[in-house]
Amino acid sequence: VAAYQVKAGRQSEIERLAMDKDRDGVFTGTFAVNPMNDAPIPIYIADYVLTTYGTGAIMAVPAHDERDFDFANRYGLEIPVVISPPDWDGQPLDKPFIGHGVMVNSARFDGMSDETGWKAVADDLESRGIGERKVNYRLHDWLISRQRYWGCPIPI
Repeated sequence: VAAYQVKAGRQSEIERLAMDKDRDGVFTGTFAVNPMNDAPIPIYIADYVLTTYGTGAIMAVPAHDERDFDFANRYGLEIPVVISPPDWDGQPLDKPFIGHGVMVNSARFDGMSDETGWKAVADDLESRGIGERKVNYRLHDWLISRQRYWGCPIPI
């Protein structure tokens, strides 16, 4: 794990986020517990997860995210579908489904639309005191120039 941290630390954020490269990582040897079904989840350190963006940690959902899908395929990880594409036959996906659908493989949330299910999951986590809703506006640092002619407009 320490050797991988050094290796990944040598890459710039732009290199780590490049969509045309293989996702890289290493298993830490530890597991988290999925709060919805108590299943063990392997914890990996991955080069595409950045400490400067969000929390620096993610709950991978490989069936519904391109980077997570590539990573899971590379390391032979399970890819459970939790939002079914239209006309899904229950077979493994050959690419991630990034769209609206109906929740499946989600216990008591099965059959809900993804939007209704998201709210129900958030309500459940909040009621048990293990989660809270939070809006992430994904704002990045930006340059404010003193000269409007070539700089950004300054919101007031």
